[in-house]
Amino acid sequence: MDAHEVVDAVTAKLGGEGVWISTFTAAQLHRRADEIDPALPLAGVPFAVKDNIDVAGLPTTAACPGFAYRPQRHAAVVQRLVDAGAIVIGKTNLDQFATGLTGTRSPYGTPESVFGGDLISGGSSSGSAVAVAGGVVPFALGTDTAGSGRVPAALNGIVGVKPTRGLLSTLGVVPACRSLDCVSIFAADLPLAERVLRVARGRHPEDPWSRDGRRPVIAEPRIGVPESLDFFADAGQEKAFARFAGDATVDIGPLLEAGELLYRGPWVAERLADLGGFLEANPEAVLPVTRRVLETGHRFSAADAFAAQHRLQELKSAADRIWERVDVLALPTIGTTYTRAEIAEDPIGRNLTLGRYTQFANLLDMAAVTVPNGFTADGRPASITLFGPAFSDDTLMQSARALPVDDRITIAVAGLHLSGEPRNGELLDRGGTLVGTARTAPHYRLYHLPSGAPGLVRVAEGGAAIDVELWQLPAGQVGGFLAGIRAPLGLGRVGLDDGAEVTGFLCEAYAAAGAPDITASGGWRNYRRKGANC
Repeated sequence: MDAHEVVDAVTAKLGGEGVWISTFTAAQLHRRADEIDPALPLAGVPFAVKDNIDVAGLPTTAACPGFAYRPQRHAAVVQRLVDAGAIVIGKTNLDQFATGLTGTRSPYGTPESVFGGDLISGGSSSGSAVAVAGGVVPFALGTDTAGSGRVPAALNGIVGVKPTRGLLSTLGVVPACRSLDCVSIFAADLPLAERVLRVARGRHPEDPWSRDGRRPVIAEPRIGVPESLDFFADAGQEKAFARFAGDATVDIGPLLEAGELLYRGPWVAERLADLGGFLEANPEAVLPVTRRVLETGHRFSAADAFAAQHRLQELKSAADRIWERVDVLALPTIGTTYTRAEIAEDPIGRNLTLGRYTQFANLLDMAAVTVPNGFTADGRPASITLFGPAFSDDTLMQSARALPVDDRITIAVAGLHLSGEPRNGELLDRGGTLVGTARTAPHYRLYHLPSGAPGLVRVAEGGAAIDVELWQLPAGQVGGFLAGIRAPLGLGRVGLDDGAEVTGFLCEAYAAAGAPDITASGGWRNYRRKGANC
């Protein structure tokens, strides 16, 4: 496709609950397409930008309307991508002021993971991850202070790159913790993530935090895994990580202790260095959970800050000894997953659990690359993050390409995606394979929607078992597949009659109002076979 066709394709897919805060108009995007030199390395590639990163022509809100301002120029990293021919589509949602790992702390809505089932999208770069995983744009920029470029990637089955601190300039980025902040990259696959990183990296003369450097690529790196891990009673995530075996085991105790300093130590106070004045003048403009986190910074003294720095230096020395034994460290990106309802029950505690294996990286000056690691038996995404010392980014990319990971997800289909039905080709074209037939648990009703498609609706009572097919789809194809699904249909958790749960098509209940109830047929094929007379 040429750049104009790309613009048309993207604008047709814009939307999704809580994903976008602002976008350019189609006319503005077409004018941008007219300016692009097709010889540029990212010519015509559309991308999204987290809304704490400046894009000229759109407001920067940091998910706080009262904080919004209109920048006069692009952030440095955005400018490099634009100069390479990429097209900024718009600004994406985030946990307010990039404070959080859940994707649920924004007045602009709470995006769900592309895998449905009320699964959180992860934060703080929630909108950027969902925009990529949903197939709207092939890559997006986020930020990462405690894991915000990795947790959303894990929960949406995509690649997340947290470069070495300063490798991508933070000039034009609203600070969270200025000394730790990184610009991160979300992409549908590793080759694209590498292309974006090559274009975006490098020192910027106006940015005192930017830096550059490279370590030689290690052809056959020694990969370490932890001696022990806590999966928070999540057997599915534990089993998914157990599929991966490293070359040696290492003690990650110093890493975990360093991570505890980020939210339970004086680095919280660094957030007040940039946001304290706004918070004091506009307390009601900030969400209560965000304000609660930021205000904990007032508890720490200057002596506390120095004591924590001294301890961090000791922990960094211990962590650096890991690189004497291995070149790359592999960890689960997250130990468990949560629904949006579960986060609402304990927003602070469960946020800390999500950051258990991410929040030490910037404190200890590590680079990291997150990749999908298949799915748990009940269809939740699993993920691995590879860590290395500063400027080991190229080795981490190479190592990620070589990971032997399970990358297929089972999807239950009940209607037009069944074998022989009109939309079955969408599964076949993306490498889908039929693995069998099944019946749902008796908690569903089937309706013939006005669009002509069937809609499977979960009900509290009066349901029945419905025939479905089970298909397996490569994880990297899920986002593009989802992009073709339109409301009122979406993916969610579907219970089967053997007690298992899989990802499957569900219909929003409002769309079934007044539609013919065809539950008695037992399934869409039976309904069609009997001449639609059920």
